[in-house]
Amino acid sequence: MANKESLEEAIRAEANRLGFVACGFTRAESADEAGLDIRRWLEAGHHGTMGWMETRAHHRVSPRALWPDAKSAIALGMSYAPAADPLTLAAYPDLGRISTYAQGGDYHKTVKKALKALARFIVDRAPSELKVFVDTAPVMEKPLAQAAGIGWQGKHTNLVSREHGSWLFLGVILTSLELEPDEPADQGRHCGSCTRCLDACPTQAFLGPHRIDARRCISYLTIEHEGSIPPELRPMIGNRIYGCDDCLAVCPWNRFADAAAANRAFLPRAELAAPRLADLLALDDAAFREMFAGSPIKRIGRGRMIRNCLIAAGNSGQESLRPSIQPHLDDGDPIIAEAARWALDQIGLLRSAKMQAA
Repeated sequence: MANKESLEEAIRAEANRLGFVACGFTRAESADEAGLDIRRWLEAGHHGTMGWMETRAHHRVSPRALWPDAKSAIALGMSYAPAADPLTLAAYPDLGRISTYAQGGDYHKTVKKALKALARFIVDRAPSELKVFVDTAPVMEKPLAQAAGIGWQGKHTNLVSREHGSWLFLGVILTSLELEPDEPADQGRHCGSCTRCLDACPTQAFLGPHRIDARRCISYLTIEHEGSIPPELRPMIGNRIYGCDDCLAVCPWNRFADAAAANRAFLPRAELAAPRLADLLALDDAAFREMFAGSPIKRIGRGRMIRNCLIAAGNSGQESLRPSIQPHLDDGDPIIAEAARWALDQIGLLRSAKMQAA
């Protein structure tokens, strides 16, 4: 069998061949402190309605709590760096803004397929036990990635890479092998005094550096939150209908990110890059499933998407969207019906404000 040093290098080379732009190694227990931090975060209720995080909280404390035989973790990153500025659509209120990561194919499938292929490669070279994870399992990918040196957690809590900016999908392989760990990334040194990500948040969801209240986060509100979005937060959502890129997009490290390094599976689909709110509000269940087939957006279902689009329509102030909103006033889902009423009222208020200002 190859010696340990050559095994790590072989893994890196194969990871690169499979589409990963970053690969690092760390001890399985290297991110245990982060597990304790998330437990405190959950106890404070900052996770909102994401009950699934509480259910598996005991596993999130450490990879070894999830799998006691884990000795090493391999952290991997796959680029989805955008070619265009994600904030551009803010100037077009009749269009819906979809987070960059969700404009192409479902990253879960692409990353997991590559992880499984890399796992087979490792076992062929060094018979061992291992498990692969994307972000649907209770594994702390970001702290492990920082411990493995492929990036650091910025003040917005997301991973930042010197080479790829804020645009990395993360995967983790836990293994029974003893692999040589890489030097961890220094969290504090790279961000310095910069607070652009914190200042950019439309809803002021950050409690401070590295601390976020998900209940105010637009990504949480438009994707994870099942109920009615608090009225006081709706105007701040603007035309964001699925996720939010603001805190990522303003990071200065993104000037080093190369869109050419992005996996082609994540290239934006034309219909998701700048969708018209009127078109989205006309979708029935079948049309929603067809439009978002193969997309991570499909998971939230038509109801949540219509709710989000109604809020965006209200924020647009566009009288032309009234005919697209009105059919939803009689929707059987009270959350959608209420959002439609709010949207019509909001358009009226914005119109009155414009007339007074004139």
